[in-house]
Amino acid sequence: MSVSHAQLKAFHAVAVHGSFTRAAERLFLSQPAISDQVRKLEERFGVQLFHRNKRSVRLTDLGERLLSVTQRLFVVQAEAHELLQDSQALLTGSLVLAVDAPVHVLPQIARFCERYPGITVKIETGNTDESLARLFNYQADLALLGRDINDERLLSVPLRSDPMLAFVARTHPWAGRSSICLADLDDTPLVLREVGSVTRQTLEEEMNRAGLRIRAAIQVEGREAAREAVVVGIGVGVVSAAEFGSDSRVCALPITDCNRRLTETLVCLREQGSRRVVSTFLDIVREDLRACAPAPAP
Repeated sequence: MSVSHAQLKAFHAVAVHGSFTRAAERLFLSQPAISDQVRKLEERFGVQLFHRNKRSVRLTDLGERLLSVTQRLFVVQAEAHELLQDSQALLTGSLVLAVDAPVHVLPQIARFCERYPGITVKIETGNTDESLARLFNYQADLALLGRDINDERLLSVPLRSDPMLAFVARTHPWAGRSSICLADLDDTPLVLREVGSVTRQTLEEEMNRAGLRIRAAIQVEGREAAREAVVVGIGVGVVSAAEFGSDSRVCALPITDCNRRLTETLVCLREQGSRRVVSTFLDIVREDLRACAPAPAP
């Protein structure tokens, strides 16, 4: 008894997008058509793939296992599609990057877009855990992570390593200082990123190591929200030096006794590393890294 490709495609879309309606939109079909395909698949094999209620659908255990198969199936299908189309010349296609901080790959994205204008590039922002989840869920081709990662399923390209620094509003009492130490942050109102942020995790580890207290003035989602909270005087922020940028409303304060550095690593699934669009972007990144590498000593 063969499995219908259309039925698997409908199942996969619902499983990935969590909704029959959104799946129908992505496949340019009607919602009843998607529901019918999934129903026929379940009836054909006498199984249940989703728990359904009026508000949501949720995968059964069998549905979870089938999703892991269809993810691999449609990766292979995408590779075949690239091979059979003009994608070998990168005339068409798409590239999705899940990133914790877009600034680290914007120059490479600009060069990629200039060389391959037919490729649609999309950037999805989130913290490191969210970016990694998008990659493993096949919702992104590449992920930029704020920490080193050792996982045999991934191909990794380390990009950079930078110190962590604090920053305050121009009106803050520390605004005239050239630096601070970790003890200055003891029980000081802090603007903290969301749980899952590598910056927050690193700060907490350093403060705990030094026996110092973390005092959260506010927790916010994302770097921009953290910066705006600091600007209005809610507390002291902490960020990677590479991501501080230029903003006349805030002052940067190096943390003199903080030896931990924040890294940025670009990764893709090993099984997707040979895809033309992915390998080409990685080649551009490696070109830049070689160009910036210090010259060998004479």
